[in-house]
Amino acid sequence: MVTDTRVTANRGTRWSETAAWTLRLLLAPIAALVAVTLGVGWLIVGPLHSQVAGEVAVNQGLAADRTPLFNELTHYGSMLSDTPVIVTLTAIAALVFRFVFSRWRESVFIILAVWSQSIVFLLATVFAQRPRPGVHHLDPAPPTSSFPSGHTSAAVGFYCGMALVLTLHAHRHTVLKVLLWTVGLAAPLIVGISRLYRGMHHLTDVSWGLILGFICLAIVAHAILGTPLLPGRKASRPIPAPHSS
Repeated sequence: MVTDTRVTANRGTRWSETAAWTLRLLLAPIAALVAVTLGVGWLIVGPLHSQVAGEVAVNQGLAADRTPLFNELTHYGSMLSDTPVIVTLTAIAALVFRFVFSRWRESVFIILAVWSQSIVFLLATVFAQRPRPGVHHLDPAPPTSSFPSGHTSAAVGFYCGMALVLTLHAHRHTVLKVLLWTVGLAAPLIVGISRLYRGMHHLTDVSWGLILGFICLAIVAHAILGTPLLPGRKASRPIPAPHSS
């Protein structure tokens, strides 16, 4: 009876510790990012609307120079971060990480890196309600608003998240690390440029999508992997996982 009581108490302590770490390292920073993103969106559609309205010239210039070749290339560039593609790739990556590393840490990281930015993105599109650029759209316009670019932030979450996980396990293979990060960083840039070219987002939408994706990636990496993305920062231990007895 005493043993059962101790096991229950230990289990409760572990869950409490996990909840505290989750709140401090994940939920609180993400909530703050939601607030900042909503604030930026409010400024763009409100007080700063006249200042950012001129950026539609970027979309108009790209639309005027469209060619069949680049229409095709940007179609595939945009597809790199289509929702079905990202969801499928994330699921596959999570399963492969679990099998290869025989633990859930990397799998949880890549899922949360993608999931966290999507939460911020969806909340921002609900409240910001920014119209899409006034040019011909080469893709069907989803019901979400233009700010921020969810394609771009999702690309950062997945492709840069993959690069981070793989480079952590690449050890001394410097060339491989450079190659992984080259691909990881190139993918969001290709997606962002493609979304601009295809008239789906303004420049500020894509820019904040990049910022949003990297901040979410840093938050989740610091919490789950215990690895800060900024050099010189002290790493924290990852969120403790509750153990079964």
